[in-house]
Amino acid sequence: MLRLFLTVGIIVCVAGSAFAQDSTTDGGLSGWRSAGESQPRTADPPTNPSDDSTLPGLSDSAVRPASAAESVRDSTVSLPRGNKVLPNDAGQVWREYDISTYTARVTSTNRPEQAIVDWILRETGYEKWHTEPLGILSAGSRALRVYHTPETQKLIADVVDRFTSSEAAAYSFSMRVATLDSPGWRTIAQRLMQPIPVRTPGINAWVLAKEDAAILLGELRRRRDYREHSSPYLIVGNGQSTLVSAMRGRPYVRGVVARADVAAGFEPTPGQIDEGFALDFSPLISADHRMIDAAIRCDINQIEKIIPVMVDVPTQTSPRQRAKIEVPQVTQYRFHERFRWPVDRVLLVGMGMVPLPIPVDGAPLLPGVPLPIGNAPARADLLVFVECKGQVAPAANSSGRGRLREAKNYRGRY
Repeated sequence: MLRLFLTVGIIVCVAGSAFAQDSTTDGGLSGWRSAGESQPRTADPPTNPSDDSTLPGLSDSAVRPASAAESVRDSTVSLPRGNKVLPNDAGQVWREYDISTYTARVTSTNRPEQAIVDWILRETGYEKWHTEPLGILSAGSRALRVYHTPETQKLIADVVDRFTSSEAAAYSFSMRVATLDSPGWRTIAQRLMQPIPVRTPGINAWVLAKEDAAILLGELRRRRDYREHSSPYLIVGNGQSTLVSAMRGRPYVRGVVARADVAAGFEPTPGQIDEGFALDFSPLISADHRMIDAAIRCDINQIEKIIPVMVDVPTQTSPRQRAKIEVPQVTQYRFHERFRWPVDRVLLVGMGMVPLPIPVDGAPLLPGVPLPIGNAPARADLLVFVECKGQVAPAANSSGRGRLREAKNYRGRY
């Protein structure tokens, strides 16, 4: 009898629990709550397929009105909205510099003001504009706008004066690019050259008196392995840049792609590598016209050889078909350095035995450079001579810039 009463009691409890879970109020809200909840939980409102305010898979925390999202973003901003005062914890000041006298006379580029920005970054360092304190640098065709500390403003004012000065505008520079098969020329030139510091390993730089530089050039030209690769009329204006380039594309088969609509069942994927030599030169005279600053950058790409690889490309008609792809073996040389030397001296940079490209047709890319013996890649000692030509008359200076635009890009030749 006791067992019967226990069984009936268990059935009644289970039925009551199920009824409590299934019962709902008139509004369709569940009345069920766990033992630890003091108030019933509110269920989500019914979803109307035509109502865009509720999206499946998004919680209430992810879907907010625009005003709520803006308040969240505003909470991460250090300055209150509407505050138009820039932070000046380090005493930053706003300055505007007139650069129109420089940009108006330079016609060899669409954005001459970029040269001023580049030299400012060289003088101040790139990190100064991306760390504390806050700094702003903006250049237009007529004005340079800067927000930084007074010390930085002083450096920038000096750079701008070196570009806009009427006396500095009359200065021009010549550059010669030459190669020799052997570095043995240093034996006769050692007594004429004075070394200067260089940061890049393997690079040497010297300054020479202009008379000694003329003697050295005369001695080098008597050597059979001496070759010049730049125009003898290459003249660069103060603050401007020139690029001596002998680049050309070398095609190769990069891979294959299976295609059922072609007879062979595959299609080769073409590729191209730029092989050659490029040297960028940018000089700038100091404010007192006694020193020269110059940035020299050299990039060389040489394809030592193309390695063929056979890959399987089976088809229904030719299950053993193979195709050839090519893998280039490339040597790259990169050099970027800044030099400073007196105006009355000649700068000579020796870049060491660097690679010189040999194109696929077997003819030298650089005229006069012999083909290497055997499979060894070509090497040569690369020399760069830089000389300040002094102040020139406006007419001669303008004609010099014309020659520069004609000779600044030597594609496939020197």
